[in-house]
Amino acid sequence: MSNTGSECPGELSAFTRQDLHPLAHCDFHVCVGSDCPPADQLPLVYALSGVLSATVLVFMLLGLMCLMKYRSLRLTIRDLRRSRFLLGGMPHLEAATTPVRAPHEEQPQEEEEVDEPPAQAPQPQATNVRLSSKRLWKGLQQDPRFTKADLNLLQLIKAGKEGVFYQARMNRGTCKGHNLFTCKISKEGVRLKHVDMEVSIMKKLVHHKNILQILDWNTAVEPYILIMEYVSCGTLRTFLQTNRGHLSADPELQSLLTIASYHIALAMQHLRSKMIMHCDLALRNIMVNKFPWEVKVAEFGLARDLTRMTSRRSSRWRNPRQRVPLRWYPPEYFKNNYYSFMGDVWAFGIVLWEMQTFGTLPYPNLETSEDVIYHICIGHKNANPEGCRPEMLHIMRECWQEPYTLRPSFSDIVCMLENIMEDDADYVDVDSPKHLVKEEAEYHEPKCIREASVNLENRNPT
Repeated sequence: MSNTGSECPGELSAFTRQDLHPLAHCDFHVCVGSDCPPADQLPLVYALSGVLSATVLVFMLLGLMCLMKYRSLRLTIRDLRRSRFLLGGMPHLEAATTPVRAPHEEQPQEEEEVDEPPAQAPQPQATNVRLSSKRLWKGLQQDPRFTKADLNLLQLIKAGKEGVFYQARMNRGTCKGHNLFTCKISKEGVRLKHVDMEVSIMKKLVHHKNILQILDWNTAVEPYILIMEYVSCGTLRTFLQTNRGHLSADPELQSLLTIASYHIALAMQHLRSKMIMHCDLALRNIMVNKFPWEVKVAEFGLARDLTRMTSRRSSRWRNPRQRVPLRWYPPEYFKNNYYSFMGDVWAFGIVLWEMQTFGTLPYPNLETSEDVIYHICIGHKNANPEGCRPEMLHIMRECWQEPYTLRPSFSDIVCMLENIMEDDADYVDVDSPKHLVKEEAEYHEPKCIREASVNLENRNPT
């Protein structure tokens, strides 16, 4: 059987050796039959193969260059270690920054001297370099300038979940020129990182007349202590409860409460500008130096700095079981574990309600936490306080709007309070108490200093 013409046979097995010689004129391809690519696509296949080969070659060259660079760097580091270039200046820097410890403070164990490692074992030397860096960082940290033994407690202001507030003074000398001050002594079990966060937030909020200013702190030894500016009248809740009889008879009561609310709103507006959520705004956490013109927001133990977080608009709590003041928290926290600046606005509305009721606990008819959470989530609000002016009631209801996006910002609240004060008949100057000031003897203020002051060591034996 022989093959004639221009077509090629499909299978070679169909031919005998005698019939193979006509196949010399056939054009064979790698593929068979209909799988063969058209002749016009062959240049494209060759081009793609060339590009792929070139890409592989480029990556191989880059890998080779990286390997050579890596080997070169390793050789350079080894030469520097041998010449003690990295360790030559380190002891001098450490000596210049090594802190002088107090005599009563326990001395830490000294680390071993950094010796020159042998050339065949560079790893121990790298460890010594890291240890030297740790010593250098410790040298830069500040040692405490005082301890609890240096404080003389005068009067208890309030006891919180994480610490106790006192009016106090130093046994000897002053604290940055202040004879009297407010100190917060942390309770046992408070974590250091929480105290450090509170200090950093208070340092960020300096130079505002309506925020309790920090003067000094000690986070090196327990108990951790924060020293803040002095306040004469304790918390606003205690002040209102103590002076309820006098204030209730005052015809200017609503003007006084409006001025105090205005200063609290100014403080919260400042927090918002610094991207800080208070998360614990309540009447018990507002200090009074002179009512109503000197009220100061305090207690930043639960505050959060959003500039240190991924999301700056809002925040979800990492620990949903963390103890929080339920009666001051918004419904979105219980429904979605969500707290934002609008949560502080909700709490501000609760603070206004507390002021109008002279420090009454919110939702006074509810006893258990489950009842409080259910009451808030289904949309129930605190009852309107008796005698409250309609303008303040309107602000309260605006602060309790749902969803939270409907609530006003603190800038809006400041404007609303300014309008209320401007509409008052006497046009009170909120920075000067000339128009509304009463005789100081008319209001009872807690004694700032007891004649028989109690030493901290006697009240809190260690």
